[in-house]
Amino acid sequence: MTEPVRVAAVDLGATSGRVMSGRITDSRVEINELHRFPNGAVPVRDGLFWDVLGIYREVLHGIREVATTGPLHGIGIDSWAIDYGLLDRDGQLLGLPFSHRDARTDGVAEKVVAEIGAAELYATTGIQQLPFNTLYQLVAARGSAALEAADTMLLLPDLLGFWLTGVAGAERTNASTTQLYDARAGEWAVDLCRRLGLPWSILPPLRDPGSVAGPLLPDVARDLGVTADVPVVAVGSHDTASAVVGVPAATDRFAYISSGTWSLVGLELDRPVLTEQARLADFTNELGVDGTVRFLKNVTGLWVLSECLRSWGDRRLKDVELRSLIATAAEFEPLRTVIDINDRRLLAPSTVADPMPERVAALAREAGELVPHSPVAITRCIVDSLAVAYRRHVRTAADLAGVTLDVVHVVGGGSQNEVLCQLTADACGLPVLAGPVEAAALGNVLVQGRALGADLPDLAAMRSLVRRSYDVRRYEPRGGADWADAEARVR
Repeated sequence: MTEPVRVAAVDLGATSGRVMSGRITDSRVEINELHRFPNGAVPVRDGLFWDVLGIYREVLHGIREVATTGPLHGIGIDSWAIDYGLLDRDGQLLGLPFSHRDARTDGVAEKVVAEIGAAELYATTGIQQLPFNTLYQLVAARGSAALEAADTMLLLPDLLGFWLTGVAGAERTNASTTQLYDARAGEWAVDLCRRLGLPWSILPPLRDPGSVAGPLLPDVARDLGVTADVPVVAVGSHDTASAVVGVPAATDRFAYISSGTWSLVGLELDRPVLTEQARLADFTNELGVDGTVRFLKNVTGLWVLSECLRSWGDRRLKDVELRSLIATAAEFEPLRTVIDINDRRLLAPSTVADPMPERVAALAREAGELVPHSPVAITRCIVDSLAVAYRRHVRTAADLAGVTLDVVHVVGGGSQNEVLCQLTADACGLPVLAGPVEAAALGNVLVQGRALGADLPDLAAMRSLVRRSYDVRRYEPRGGADWADAEARVR
């Protein structure tokens, strides 16, 4: 590679978005955050929606910032999964995209399972039964004016890419999360859509991560101050797919935890695990980059703690700040209270009438645990419960896939939580390597770089470059706490 590859990596989360400048040379990959903006679903009279136009405006602003720092060779977008926008036959957006946390899907999954059967649904799609999967959102929308008028459904990264390029498509890593994708055939599950009365024709052509979605539209290029030949690359557009690319693993005997608002706990495999045991364990098979499979469990992650912080802020409690809470919780009695952190009652946003701290306390009370009342006790309960969930799902994944693990990699924002990382090592009985924080953005940059000519032939080469570029922190497991007993208490 004679010249560095420079790209813009758009990395969108449910609570914030970032636009990074990425630079790849023969010896190093670097990212630099140039624009960050808050994000969040907006409640209105008829639902909970994403302000996708506001997100797009911020994305354009961030790309402009990257373009002012030097030549721009490519653009890639990753985001959370499942949510989508509908376009009419003229390519116009039919209303704001619903948030997956909107209540319209309540009870829908149960109806679909009764109609199709849980075993058949899993054998076809291999996807974990989450109540807000795209499949259930579309079923909830049957008969709506928007769905009846829809010509194309685009997941959020593909929707933003469509506005940049005018080319519609569905990148496979994100498409595989929808429960509309046939895990064996590698195509949309058209027969499933027909049986559920869904308009399968709205599903766009599939494209592989690393393919070029298209060049920028001329007017978009002018607005950004770049030439129209700058391509938009379809990276691993599900942020976890990009994050797994950015895991600095040296061998294939690793588990990963992409820790943030959600925690994605799993393995990288070469084929899906579609057994009845995997279905009963509620594991999901999502596509990764280079034909890999992300065999994982979605865990309600640091969302619970962030919603508790928001609730305490609304109540104007003094001395409730994340860093000090975590530090004080580290000295609190371990495993005093553990709950099922994946209980569906923890999914909805905290409200004045139904605050998250009270939900945590109620779950503890139901389980016969000591009920936490103070912010410190609740915080310790949350991090202990997360570590217990990580232990269970790392071990279950290894058993179901028939693999042996040497290490757990924690990436994402949760890799900065020293207490949680140490507890994860203790709970799993394996070393934890924490970092990099911005693994999703790194994976985004690396896949773009390869598409644009960087000498990165495979995932091993990408991960080697990450290891040479970023340090990680190692946590060794400690003895003392009875994690097996804690796990048994929340079964």
